[in-house]
Amino acid sequence: MFDKILIANRGEIALRIHRACREMGIKTVAVHSTADHDAMHVRLADESVCIGPPPARDSYLNKAAIIAAATITNADAIHPGYGFLSENADFAQMVEEHGICFIGPSADHIRMMGDKITAKRAAKEAGLPCVPGSDGPVESEDQALQLAEEMGYPVLIKATAGGGGKGMKHARAPEQLRDAFRLARSEAKAAFGNAEVYMEKYLQHPRHIEIQILADNHGQVVHLGERDCSLQRKHQKVLEEAPSPALNADARARIGRIACDAIRRLGYRNAGTLEFLYEDGEFYFIEMNTRLQVEHPVTEAICGIDIVREQIRIAAGAPLGYAQEDIRFSGHAIECRINAEDPETFAPSPGRIGGFHTPGGLGVRVDSGLYSGYRVPPHYDSMIAKLIVSGGSRNECLMRLRRALGEFVIEGIQTTIPLQNRLVSEPDFINGDYDIHWLERLVSGGK
Repeated sequence: MFDKILIANRGEIALRIHRACREMGIKTVAVHSTADHDAMHVRLADESVCIGPPPARDSYLNKAAIIAAATITNADAIHPGYGFLSENADFAQMVEEHGICFIGPSADHIRMMGDKITAKRAAKEAGLPCVPGSDGPVESEDQALQLAEEMGYPVLIKATAGGGGKGMKHARAPEQLRDAFRLARSEAKAAFGNAEVYMEKYLQHPRHIEIQILADNHGQVVHLGERDCSLQRKHQKVLEEAPSPALNADARARIGRIACDAIRRLGYRNAGTLEFLYEDGEFYFIEMNTRLQVEHPVTEAICGIDIVREQIRIAAGAPLGYAQEDIRFSGHAIECRINAEDPETFAPSPGRIGGFHTPGGLGVRVDSGLYSGYRVPPHYDSMIAKLIVSGGSRNECLMRLRRALGEFVIEGIQTTIPLQNRLVSEPDFINGDYDIHWLERLVSGGK
């Protein structure tokens, strides 16, 4: 097992990884920008290294600085968390080349799944059902029009190197497609330095269902059930739950089996998440995340497995030590992402935290690096906390979640707690009757 792990991240996920390490008897190294010198993960780590100024490109995305920090602190391994360099194949390769273990999949698998076209081809070869679409990049507006005519409208243009909704546009008719194609390419170029796009059929009312998998270096692969991540705004997840209220036992078992079979064929190792759109009883693969997910706590709540701990064990060469039939799912869990944003306009709201009180009680977990007096910096993602609530049933979970949201106090800045309060009181959500477009209609007044 590792003696010391460097955590190449910040905020709540850095703190989450630190806690897993501490419970395993592993020392931690926190890296931080000058803006994060007083962050909670820096305060709690055994050692800390400043790696640059506030802009992420000069600190949390600075590969050389992070590897140098690991070298001078004699860290055995680097855990990248999520975001930043977590799915950067070049970084994973550099880490391994410096004799440091990268806690995650191989650079080859990160590279394969980082390009959406390559990922889709690999998924098809591995037996995963895919959304109908182009076999490769779409090079011109005329080609896009021809493909759309063949598959039928509406269609979706997506960046091959995309993520987070950037470089993604849909068109419902030919007159919209030319503008959508140009805008998607322009956004993709600006966001990823790669203007390449591809096309898929645009599903009308799908759910976003993802399957959490774990795979060790000894051929053992298991899934930890599904998460429903359909509540999204601008392709950014807002609330997640497990299990999905849209799946029955047969659908759940079927997609779990398909996911594990595909992972075995790919030879993948460590934690990963296969993401699908689900409509009319059918699953369609859309992408694979080769890292820890923001929403992993809801899975931990229903299966009792510490996913970060398992990532570390797998990276150290340990076998999983259990088979699929040993995993038991119990109850229901929901995660609310709390952002430092205006709950109506969604404008960022950085600033100093005043009063701060987290909810507690049975089945309530808060992952956050906040404390009273902490200043939320303006340089990074606006998510500042995650509220995870579990219960014996979905109804019990909802009642507990409403209570917990009512206890959550974050003063000094605006947050999306009021939005979450609204969501969990909406009849459609209470009934589990929503799709990936539902939240956009709600916040725009179109519902």
